[in-house]
Amino acid sequence: MSNQEFNKLGTVISGSLTRGIEARLDKKVSVEDITVGHLVAIQGHLKRYFGLINDISLEVTDSGLLQSSSGVGDPFIAKVLSGTSTYGTMQIVPYLNLGSDQSLIDGPQPVKSIPSHFSPVYLASDADIELVFGKEGPQNFFIGNPLDMEVKLCLNLPELVTRSNGVFGKSGTGKTFLTRMLLIGILQKNAAVNLVFDMHSEYGWMGTREKAAPVKGLKQLFPAEVSVFTLDEKNSRDRGVSTDFVVTIGYDEIEPEDIELLRQTLNLTEQAVSATYMLKRRFGKNWIEKALDLEDEEETGDLLKSLNIHEATFQNLRRGLTAIHRLPFTSSSVKVRTVEKVLEYLQSGKHVVLEFGRHRELTAYILVANLLTRRIYSQYQQATETAMAENQQQPKPLVITIEEAHKFLNSGVASQTIFGTIAREMRKYNATLLVIDQRPSGIDEEIMSQLGTKITCLLDSEKDIDSVLAGVSGKGGLKSVLAKLSSKQQALIFGHSVPMPVAFRPRDYGTAKSYKDFSNFEDNAIGQNLDDLW
Repeated sequence: MSNQEFNKLGTVISGSLTRGIEARLDKKVSVEDITVGHLVAIQGHLKRYFGLINDISLEVTDSGLLQSSSGVGDPFIAKVLSGTSTYGTMQIVPYLNLGSDQSLIDGPQPVKSIPSHFSPVYLASDADIELVFGKEGPQNFFIGNPLDMEVKLCLNLPELVTRSNGVFGKSGTGKTFLTRMLLIGILQKNAAVNLVFDMHSEYGWMGTREKAAPVKGLKQLFPAEVSVFTLDEKNSRDRGVSTDFVVTIGYDEIEPEDIELLRQTLNLTEQAVSATYMLKRRFGKNWIEKALDLEDEEETGDLLKSLNIHEATFQNLRRGLTAIHRLPFTSSSVKVRTVEKVLEYLQSGKHVVLEFGRHRELTAYILVANLLTRRIYSQYQQATETAMAENQQQPKPLVITIEEAHKFLNSGVASQTIFGTIAREMRKYNATLLVIDQRPSGIDEEIMSQLGTKITCLLDSEKDIDSVLAGVSGKGGLKSVLAKLSSKQQALIFGHSVPMPVAFRPRDYGTAKSYKDFSNFEDNAIGQNLDDLW
């Protein structure tokens, strides 16, 4: 028996282009061995089709068998009936046409036809996977293995960063590990520079994992290419992290647009947010300090009257500004602007991870991420336009990673934030987002539709599942695949940078071998010398 025949699963018995292909399992194949998410190939007369299983069912040739209980429970009778009077079927969604066996010159193409009756269905071979997703190489990064397969599943990183992308999943499913792996891939393949707003200090020096030792972060694996900035120098020092720059935000750097994004977090009224613009026009860049320094009641009353600001509105705003004033990393005087320092590192090709240390409250995260991103994006926009006008090389692509993405991209604020602008412009100025969230339903629908590639671990909310899969062809089938993922170490990837959706098991992360593979240590002697460190 040939290897291909050994991997035969069944035969096509019905189907259509819109609802998929139904195949009957061969007698020798147990329905219990078939798993939703398996990749399969269907060999037609002229073409080879590639797709995945999204449903499994049990069928009978005579419905009377289901109504008669006599003898059916006997193992011998059940074995006799199996494959003849009773059989299993699988529902297959064909995504790609691989051409004929003789010629694969054109490469995988979207399906526009279906295989004929009685076409054999096989488990996808390693060669099929490599043809569709590519081999590991200068641009292709090994991200894991298709479910129940050992062949490497690869992702084209330069293609990935041409659009904004998202990593989703409920808490504890491995979003952080997937994100860390993607960041390493982008760095390893030199596809872009990363700016990571690291809310929980998981990406820079080391990361945590449940009931196990910490894992190494980007700085330990790539010390020369990664720089760690921190908002909390003491916390970094206590954790033994060597930082490159301590971030301090000047009050004169904070603008009304930054306060507007913090409206809900600071419990500000719309009138209070509007008042920030009037105060900025009156006092200029020092408007926050001037507003907080107002003590004289008469002077304050005259000012509010001249600006047409109600006393209660001003007090509401002042409470919000006081909360910002109390943040340990804000100051009235700053020697070196953080924006300038970040740009200096990014433009030199270094990847920047900004750790928040103990300052994990949303006020700090939203303020710093929005403030820095608006200014960095403005610089990237200017540099890109200048390069295009002068026919020079454009800035290296920039990937900005944000956690708790729904706080920046919900329907109430997405149209006003720089993150919404970046997502909609689709790398117009060489900058894209990598958004991380466990509540994708909280992200504006338009923004979700603009995300090029989505990687999602298990989600338990129907709203979240519908949000992630919105606008995807074959949503019903993918919903079934997503629902059957393991709670850990399994994910579904689909979108712009992959030829078709595929469920996979992320590659190993946290062992000495994985660190060597990620770090590109090709010299065995070097690897052996580093074993003690790992």
